[in-house]
Amino acid sequence: MRIGELSKRTGVPSRMLRYYEEQGLITPRRLDNGYREYDEYLVDRVGKIKGLIDAGIPTRIVTNILPCLGQPQQIVVENAEPGLFELLETERDRMNEKIDFLIHNRDAITSYLHAMELAGITAPRSRAG
Repeated sequence: MRIGELSKRTGVPSRMLRYYEEQGLITPRRLDNGYREYDEYLVDRVGKIKGLIDAGIPTRIVTNILPCLGQPQQIVVENAEPGLFELLETERDRMNEKIDFLIHNRDAITSYLHAMELAGITAPRSRAG
C-alpha cells in the first residue's frame, strides 16, 4: 500500500509516517520506481507506535520497546540510556492511573445504566424504514 492508504488506515499523517521511517520505526519496501510500498503488518505496528508516542514515550525509546509489542520473545537490553528505567517506570505508573480511572468511570456508567433499566428507562428502539 502507498503512504496515503497507510495514513488513512492508521489515522497518522503521511508526514509523521515519514518521520517514523527516519527514526527507524518502520521500514517500507522501495519499488523499482523509487516509491515506498508499505506492507500490511505496518498498519498494526504504526498503531502501536502511535499509542506509545501518545502516551508520552519519546521515539528514541519507542525503538527499544517495539520488540516487546510483538510476540513473546526473549528481550535483550543493551546500552540503555541513563534514566530510561525511571522514565519507563513513571510512564507505566501514569498509564496504570489512567486505566484505573477509566475502569472506575466505566463501572459507574454501568451502575447508572442498570439503575435506569430497573426504573424502566431504556433506549428507544430504532425504527427501520
